[in-house]
Amino acid sequence: MPALAVRHETWPLAQPFTISRGSRTQVEVVVAELRDGACVGRGECVPYARYGESVVGVMEQIRALAPALADGLDRASLPSHLGPGAARNALDCALWDLAAKQAGKRVWELCERAEPAGLLSAYTLSLDTPQRMREAARRHAHRPLLKLKLGGADDLDRVAAVRTGAPAARLIVDANEAWTVNDYTTLAPALAELAVSLIEQPFAAHDDAVLADLERPVPVCADESCHDRASLPALAGRYDLVNIKLDKTGGLSEALALREAAEARGFGIMVGCMLATSLAMAPAMVVGAGAAFVDLDGPLLLAADREPALTFDGARMAPPPPQLWG
Repeated sequence: MPALAVRHETWPLAQPFTISRGSRTQVEVVVAELRDGACVGRGECVPYARYGESVVGVMEQIRALAPALADGLDRASLPSHLGPGAARNALDCALWDLAAKQAGKRVWELCERAEPAGLLSAYTLSLDTPQRMREAARRHAHRPLLKLKLGGADDLDRVAAVRTGAPAARLIVDANEAWTVNDYTTLAPALAELAVSLIEQPFAAHDDAVLADLERPVPVCADESCHDRASLPALAGRYDLVNIKLDKTGGLSEALALREAAEARGFGIMVGCMLATSLAMAPAMVVGAGAAFVDLDGPLLLAADREPALTFDGARMAPPPPQLWG
């Protein structure tokens, strides 16, 4: 049975990253490692305070399952020990990685999915003044899909500035729960005129019922409101797409199931990430194949990534090398 190791890592960002809830200069990740003879499986997660998580708490959750892992705990039984969230994500992805290495196959072969080749990822522009966001957009105008962090009084000016800086790019805007109904009703039609492709999580998750009564001139995507399959019934009539993040679903297993269930209900699919290294992006790529929107740019925002890392050819992502994951 596999031996468990858990560690905390800190990865500096290339520059400060700001959203409506605050700024950061580094990311804190937890890595779970399962060793069985010569085979080692790894999974990375990001404990997120918005969901009541901490590095210490997530590491304790993972370590508490060492006896169960020694007794044969597997992916199927993992949800009976851990709910959706970062801790389960790290273990679930480590179990997938270990299984792939033991079988001598890639993870997408094991789960009978398409190879995640050539995924086109969004690139995220941090919340800033309109002028600085315009300059950032100019630097990244060659990228076909930009995601803008919003959440302030000057949001329309920010989007207009980015549109000026990157006139050919498709745009996603993400308010991270910061808008009011008045903000939305004012901004949404104007964003449609600016050819914005998607609005992500305009309202706080506990206040999003109002979306059922509002026009959606731009498709709206649930992020903080969507964690796993249990989230879906409440989202009907409010959202057009769901953003699947493995740190919310609790790993690749539930992420794949969530995508299937969401598509069956008519939701479009976005696959996103927390700020993290290539080790966290790799399993999300399996879910991202064929999705309407992919936002797995976490490694591009780091000062340095782990080795080996994912390869980006502009905005396009190559499948992860097996030495990294899967």
